[in-house]
Formats: sequence, C-alpha cells, structure tokens
Amino acid sequence: MYDGEFGWAKQVCMKILIKLGELFDASRLIPIDSAHVSGVSYKTLGEAPTDFLETLAGMGEKVSVEATLNPQSLDPKHLAERLPKNLVERQLKLCEIFDKLGFQKSFTCTPYYIKEPRKGAHLAWAESSAVVYANSVLGAWTNREGGPSALAAAIIGKTPNCGIHKAENREPKVVAEVKASLKSEVDYGALGIFLGKILEDKIPLIKGLENPSLEDLKQLGAALASAGMANMFHYKERVKMEGKLEKITVEVRDIKETVAELTTASTLKPDLIFVGCPHCSLREIKEIADIVSNRKVKSDVEFWICTSRLVKEKAKAYVSTIEASGAKILTDTCAVVTWTDQLGIKTIMTNSAKTAHYAPTLNKAETILAPLKECLKTALKE
Repeated sequence: MYDGEFGWAKQVCMKILIKLGELFDASRLIPIDSAHVSGVSYKTLGEAPTDFLETLAGMGEKVSVEATLNPQSLDPKHLAERLPKNLVERQLKLCEIFDKLGFQKSFTCTPYYIKEPRKGAHLAWAESSAVVYANSVLGAWTNREGGPSALAAAIIGKTPNCGIHKAENREPKVVAEVKASLKSEVDYGALGIFLGKILEDKIPLIKGLENPSLEDLKQLGAALASAGMANMFHYKERVKMEGKLEKITVEVRDIKETVAELTTASTLKPDLIFVGCPHCSLREIKEIADIVSNRKVKSDVEFWICTSRLVKEKAKAYVSTIEASGAKILTDTCAVVTWTDQLGIKTIMTNSAKTAHYAPTLNKAETILAPLKECLKTALKE
C-alpha cells in the first residue's frame, strides 16, 4: 500500500500511519477492532479538510473496520431550521461524504454505548473522552488519535503499535490521593480538570474514590482529557507499578476552587441549560425523566439533553416524559460543537466540567457549572 499499488487513497493513509509510527517509535502496525473519527462538526473542521475527505470518497474509498463518528454541528429536528442555511448545507455535505466512506451515522462521543469494545481490544479512537473511558473503565487499548490518523486507521484497519498500545506505557506514573468526598458528577469533573492541569500526560492511579458510578467515571475522564493529555487513569489499586511513584494530594479546597473557576457567568440566569457532555447514558435519561415527571420547563430558558440516536431510541418512554415538559432531547450533536452563539445563547448552565472548560472559547459563552439536580431545578417550574 505504501508504494501505491492499491491506489492513491490507501497510499496516503498508509503514509500517515507510517509517519506517525516513526515519530513514536512503533515497530509495526497492529490490527484494530474499530475506529472512531473526530472532526465531524463543520464548526470545528472548516472547509479545507472537507475537500480532502471529498476526494477520498470520490475515489470510492471505504473504511475496512467498524467506524463511527463524533457529533456533528446540528440536530436535524431541533436545530437545522434555526441555524444559517449556508452552515447547515456545509454540515450536511460533510455528513454525506462520511456516509460515502462507509462510516456509521453514529454522531456521538460515546461510541461505547453503541457497541462496547472487548477488554484488551486495540482501537483507533479520536474522541478524547471516549479514549479515556475505553482505556480506564472498559479495558480496551487506544491512543488519543487525531482526526487524520483515526481516518487513516479506519481505512487501513491498523494503527501503529506505540504509546498506550504497549503494556509498559499503561502503568501509572503518579499516585493521586483524593482526600475530598466527591458528592456529584460535577465534583468528579472538577477532579478531572484539576488533575489534567497538573499531570500533563502522566497516567495517574487515583486513590480514595468512593464507589463511583460509570457516569461519574465518564465525567472524570472527559474532564481529565480536556485539561490535560493523559489518555487513561487507574482507580483500582490492584495495578502494576514500577518503583516509587510521585504522589499528589487532592484536598476539598482543590475541588471547590476548580468548580468556582469553571463558573464564569456574571448572572445566575442562564439562556441554556445543557446536559449530555459526554452524551447521556440510558440511566441518565431515566434519572432526568424521573425528576421532570409532570413539570414544565420555564418559558425564558432552553433545556437541552444530548445523547446518541441509539440511546434516544432505547429511552422512548422517558423521552416522551422529558419532551412533554418542553425540554429538547437532541441527537447527533452537542452544545459545544454547534453554533450556540448564532442562537443568541450567551450563558450556559451545565453539569459537565468539560463543557464549562470549553464553552468560554468555543461557544463564546459564560458558564455556570452545577450538578444535574440543580440544573433541573433551574430549568423547571415548581
């Protein structure tokens, strides 16, 4: 393939993977079970990469393994008619190109809810929150790919055997002793932001977590990946460690100060309340529906819950309850990768530390970080 005997497209993809392998001292390419590509949102991707993808698709190239896509810029039901026509058209064109390349129309940052990778499987995933979750919680093995390398891996079906694909690179380098009692998903997200800023790419063994839920770990990993470059964390003490490790302590004040720093709003009244970064699980949708019950969303605020098409389909009964309140369950997108500024949204309240970290720059919005129950209290009439 490297010499072009299977065509230009495969040659380009192979050269991307070989170059990446050379940079990180990979000895060979290894087969992968699946690829997950980021850079699907036109808002973040732009025009030039679209031309490259269109050329690949025009040559009839297809993915050779299961390949899923990160969220795009819009939900066709709730946002398409509210956004400028030219942006919608460019996003839809990009989606058509990925469809021609053979990608599943997943449009989610939680591909593990569609199909959970097997323990020990090698993957080539590009969504940072999914990378950390796959490595740390599910026991799969994936580096944090860039959009081009994940695309190349999807087409070739292999990835360089380097980084976290090697067992010796998965060992913890730091012990993080958590002295704070984490009471909500926001606290777990704040822990991730705090650790991400000081760990850089060092993998931590996090001690002191008290029976975290899978959703708590999802928030922790998403935030860790947002503020730093660590691709996984350990939270079970039965893990191999070589030598004496650096140790850091996380105090109550560290969590409180991080939550405070992620709340940048000058007002307590949000324009949008957003839950679903990363995309909600079925259990989270049920929890929201149970609290919503027969209540209605206030008339002066929007309430978005983002999830994947698959989870929304599975949650039909809960979706009916939530949408009857006036809340919107969006699929295919999230607040971070759509043009909320074009919708007049200036203040976003969220239970996601990742969103609170990114929204001031990516959405030009002020943020209020608060637990789910507080978000719902603000969104709903008494």
